[in-house]
Amino acid sequence: MREFIESCERVYRRYKGLAEATFEVLTAEQLAQLAGAEGNSVAVLAWHISGNLGSYFTEFLTSDGEKPWRQRDSEFDDRRVTHVELRQRWAEGWEVLFATLQGLSDADLSKQVRIRGEAVAVHDALHRSLAHTSYHVGQIVFLGKSLRGAEWRSLSIP
Repeated sequence: MREFIESCERVYRRYKGLAEATFEVLTAEQLAQLAGAEGNSVAVLAWHISGNLGSYFTEFLTSDGEKPWRQRDSEFDDRRVTHVELRQRWAEGWEVLFATLQGLSDADLSKQVRIRGEAVAVHDALHRSLAHTSYHVGQIVFLGKSLRGAEWRSLSIP
């Protein structure tokens, strides 16, 4: 079962890399640019992903994934950030995720965790988080493509 956890980690790292490559080709102004009136910016999406990973994977096996200290609604506030600020916030959630994955054992995969009060098998919780993360990373990459236009093809995005 360790192979399953390692497979999840590889996929998480791939999506992390796609988002980071997109961050690098955007200006600070583009990081904050909204996708339409109801859309989110790259910075907002990065804030949300980091907040979600940090909350979800802090005390993953022993407490509900939606922590009382998380300020989920504020993750969606319009924000202007530097690349350094974005990377710092981004890294916070991913560090919690990867530390948790490293600490999981085969026996942990058969356990249950709680997400917003719902009991979920650990392997299902990992799939759920991975799907959520990849969904938002897809939005980040799409925004990057939209903001850079035809020039996107010549950029080094994996």
